[in-house]
Amino acid sequence: MNTNDLVMPSAVRQELDILLADIKRASTSDQAERAGLRAEGFVLGVERLKALQPASIEALYLVVEQAVEARSGEIVARQ
Repeated sequence: MNTNDLVMPSAVRQELDILLADIKRASTSDQAERAGLRAEGFVLGVERLKALQPASIEALYLVVEQAVEARSGEIVARQ
């Protein structure tokens, strides 16, 4: 899943990009998980504010989950 196909306010996109970059920079699986939890919290805030449509919110949760899984997999493969 990719966020490029989702329509969202630029402020939301900018913050999400920062949070996803934090996940990708994680050097341990624990760091990736913590960064993922921060990103999920951000998405929850966007959801509660009803800043995006429900389908877009679900897509954001999936993007975050996939980013954490991908980074954790990369870290484990390196070990």
